[in-house]
Amino acid sequence: MSEPSYTVRFEPAEEGGYVATCPALAGLVTEGNTYQKTHARAVEAIEGYLESLRKDGLPIPPDKKLSLDPVKAEILVALPEPA
Repeated sequence: MSEPSYTVRFEPAEEGGYVATCPALAGLVTEGNTYQKTHARAVEAIEGYLESLRKDGLPIPPDKKLSLDPVKAEILVALPEPA
């Protein structure tokens, strides 16, 4: 039995809770009201994603490590007044 490991990014959601994404698995997104709930849902989502790939005869992708910390910046943009 293989046990692949995947990097998951957990980010606070604006409405509360967390959103989890997995860079190696395109389109995999889940959320929860707490970090623990989001983590559990991420595990379930990854398991389901990999199971679907296997059923379709597709390869299991390798992990994509996040090499850089996310950068957060506030950018001020000047827009001309509407005519």
